[in-house]
Amino acid sequence: MSEFTFKTDRTVGPYVKSDFLFIICTLILWGLGLFMLYICTPYTGERLFSNRYYFVNRQIVWSFIGFVGLVFFALIPMNSLRKLLPLIVIGTLFLCIVAMVPGIGSERKGAARWIRIGNFGTIQPSEFAKFAVVLFLANLFSKHAEEDVKTKQDFQYPFVGLLVFVVVIFLQKDFSTGLFVFFVGSLMFFVAGVLMSWFIPLMLLAIPAIVLMITIEPYRLMRVIAFFHPEEYTLSSGYQKLASQRSITSGGIWGNGFGSGLTEVFKIPEVQTDYIFAGWADAMGLFGVTIFFCLLIFFALRGYNISFSAKDSFASYAAFGCVTSIFVQSLLNCAVVCGAVPTTGITLPFFSSGGSSLIVTLSMCGFIINASRMGMDYDGSFYGR
Repeated sequence: MSEFTFKTDRTVGPYVKSDFLFIICTLILWGLGLFMLYICTPYTGERLFSNRYYFVNRQIVWSFIGFVGLVFFALIPMNSLRKLLPLIVIGTLFLCIVAMVPGIGSERKGAARWIRIGNFGTIQPSEFAKFAVVLFLANLFSKHAEEDVKTKQDFQYPFVGLLVFVVVIFLQKDFSTGLFVFFVGSLMFFVAGVLMSWFIPLMLLAIPAIVLMITIEPYRLMRVIAFFHPEEYTLSSGYQKLASQRSITSGGIWGNGFGSGLTEVFKIPEVQTDYIFAGWADAMGLFGVTIFFCLLIFFALRGYNISFSAKDSFASYAAFGCVTSIFVQSLLNCAVVCGAVPTTGITLPFFSSGGSSLIVTLSMCGFIINASRMGMDYDGSFYGR
């Protein structure tokens, strides 16, 4: 494991065309996300805001901002981005702290994760932390990419920085996002070549910390209990799991179509966010679910190909982190909706209603597109093929 590293920095020639297939896949996933909201949220929008297309309209507005982020991270030179990293990292950490300040942060259900922006809505800084942590770790790992022998000091600063973000997110009572950021960061340590003799003890120490975090909050403990015994909590902690499973199974092979036929979707709380996948399965059935996973797998394969081919180590590490974040989060959300893991509160990238999640997802895709232009040899072929 100690011999496994990404490609070290090499002289990068002039930028060439971006990965066209990855761009097309990104646009399809974004469009499919809007379509999913269109068919799954009219009832909820009418009930909550007297507007059947409230969530679709809001997602379109956030999409404009998200595509600005995509274009920015797709075009900015890597050296310029690395110069901006202190501002990005410190600014994101500052916003995460500000979200916990009474009067500034917006608290919901006991969690202080949001900052309200006038009448426009709220932002969730912990979503931006996913991207900031990836860039932060990639920058530090790339500084040691050319070294044959790695020492503990090479990984101390990245690990401390990762822990700072995770602890601040935990303090917001956003346990699932904090754990997810730690998991993605750990995978980046793994591919950066950290010795397992150093890393495994740290991972073992994380286990009791996770157990402690679950047990100190009654609602988290109830989620775990309800996961194993949902039939005993059909009207409380286990309701969403059972409702989403009914919705998925009612879709059959070809689905129930659009509109009023989605009777099971109407019974799922927060169907527009964490449980949007259940609505898609109800409407489009196994056929639609298969299309979704085919697109997601193609997105991941294309993204990892870009990551492994990038000549610049910073682009390589960061692209890996971005692809992993989007791909693993998608799988985790689907696992929750299907009842394979306890409820986490993790959104489905591209699909769940929410500005912060969409902006971060599209910005990450912009960075991957940027990295794809650094993965070509001068004759236009991918390096290493």
